[in-house]
Amino acid sequence: MNPADLNPAGLNPAGINLVACVKWAELRPEIDPLHGSVEASQRSSGFSSSDFAAVESALRLAQAWSDQGQTCGVTVLCAGPEGAEDSLRDFFAVGATRVVRVHLAEQRSSAQVAELLASALMPSQLNAQFVICGDVSSDRGSGSVPAYLAHHLGMQQALGLIGLESTDPGSLHATRRLDGGRRERLLLMTAAVISVEGSVATLRRSSLAATLAAKQKTVEVRKQQIDWPTEVNRLRPWRPRARVLAPPAGDDALSRILELTGAQSGSTAARTLRLDPEQAAEAVLEQLAAWGYLDDSPPT
Repeated sequence: MNPADLNPAGLNPAGINLVACVKWAELRPEIDPLHGSVEASQRSSGFSSSDFAAVESALRLAQAWSDQGQTCGVTVLCAGPEGAEDSLRDFFAVGATRVVRVHLAEQRSSAQVAELLASALMPSQLNAQFVICGDVSSDRGSGSVPAYLAHHLGMQQALGLIGLESTDPGSLHATRRLDGGRRERLLLMTAAVISVEGSVATLRRSSLAATLAAKQKTVEVRKQQIDWPTEVNRLRPWRPRARVLAPPAGDDALSRILELTGAQSGSTAARTLRLDPEQAAEAVLEQLAAWGYLDDSPPT
């Protein structure tokens, strides 16, 4: 007997597991205006529109293939801290079968995040047949994590998709934007890693009952062991901000170089002053004004 006669539709008896990868990132970061450091806050963290589009695309594909008799499941995978679990539970309310969080307490590069996610997507772990990601995240926005995932998992990739259309179970038609207003039509089959833009789909709204029931469900937490090289932060002395100076005067290059170097100008000789605090402050201000650090001379 031909095995195709027992399974004429070409269904996968083991089922198809679609995994939507989302990233917990700062949506409205607070940046210190002096030294430019980013202050992390749980209140301003969340998922991007591309992440929501990836989850909705996985749910639509699973529903379309389930209507054809194929067993499908949708897993939402996130590499992030413990504070992301409340928002991750909301994906249970819209229809996700499983929600898995790979513990990641600090920010890492895109290559390291992809390596961490790939370790959870291996056949011995989640065994994903389709991996759907957002095209860009809200923090770095490089869009390189899906490409790294395809490399680590050895899957075909199609990135930056603007349209998905389900066909037979385990395959789909995808549309990708090209230069010059052109479009490219792709036929993708398992196993593949794809990334979608935020305009592809809008995440469905959950009912009140589903939202309340999702609060009682548990997010699976996995701690993957990855040997990353130790990053050494270099400490440098403080440097003042650059000042806007007038260009050097002169008709030829030599005169301009002489003015820039100050070779023909008299330098202030070193002085040792023993003054009262008020007089010392006035002397400092006068010298700063002479050097050009102050616009006007200090009042007397």
